[in-house]
Amino acid sequence: MTTILLGPQRFTVTARAALRSLGVEGAVATVNAGWEEREGEDRELDSVLDGRTLNLRLHARMADVLAKDPDVAAAAYAFGEQRDTLVALYELRLRHALAAAYSVQHRIARHGDPTGAAAAALEESVRTVRTVDRWYLAELAELHRRREEQAPPSQSEVVAWHRGEVAADLASCRVVVLTGGNVATLLTALRLFDVRLPEHVPVIAWSAGAMVLTGKVVLFHDYAPQGDSDASVWDRGLGRLPDLLLLPHATRRLRLDDKARMSVLARRFRKRQAVLLDDGARLRIDADGQLPQEARVVTLAGTVRKGQHR
Repeated sequence: MTTILLGPQRFTVTARAALRSLGVEGAVATVNAGWEEREGEDRELDSVLDGRTLNLRLHARMADVLAKDPDVAAAAYAFGEQRDTLVALYELRLRHALAAAYSVQHRIARHGDPTGAAAAALEESVRTVRTVDRWYLAELAELHRRREEQAPPSQSEVVAWHRGEVAADLASCRVVVLTGGNVATLLTALRLFDVRLPEHVPVIAWSAGAMVLTGKVVLFHDYAPQGDSDASVWDRGLGRLPDLLLLPHATRRLRLDDKARMSVLARRFRKRQAVLLDDGARLRIDADGQLPQEARVVTLAGTVRKGQHR
């Protein structure tokens, strides 16, 4: 199982070199549903990928399903409203839990920890954040279950037809490429059409496309236009790279010089390597799942180093 993770492709295009490095001939399936209405504007992407692409058109297919199957559409809209309510409650709890963790971490930075009590307080504070994350994912799983129960996609003739086409297209391709865009839209489309990435087929991914390959999709933006924004779990990912937390556009979106904040992030997801995917990044991960030495990883101390560090 080979996966190549790239940095954002807007300014530094490395996808062509990544594809050619695989030495694989044949068609390349592209998944760019995260581009939403611009999904079909893929001429430049096709050129970068040597004119070998087959666009799976998942966003267009999703729109077709919503237009033709009123039961699936109604379940989707109800799910969206319920999720918005859940996310609002999650963010409220998360904000207070993270504030406590940051406060303890900053106190350690200012005053040290001669007795060890502050370190224990920090660990307990981070454990509380993890508890909030788990609560949210459990509630979200229940919403997913209700949605499936209300209008099972497997029983929709329209969904079944599209799933058949997508599966056939995937079977005819030798490489799969997942691009960026809106990660929520991308993940929704992949799930609706039950897209399964064969282990023997190499995958190239960047930005949102990389994020959906993990076990947990985490949204983050310390410089969000609306003000400070805490990193939050969005949903479970596809699980191809379950031990990684992928952070695209890291330099532009994270306060990497704030060691306290970065330390809390790394500790919160300590079972996963927090990997930065900035412009020019190109990381090849093979069947052993090992990160290459050039990978930039956030350590538990809140610093950034190359290689696998805890």
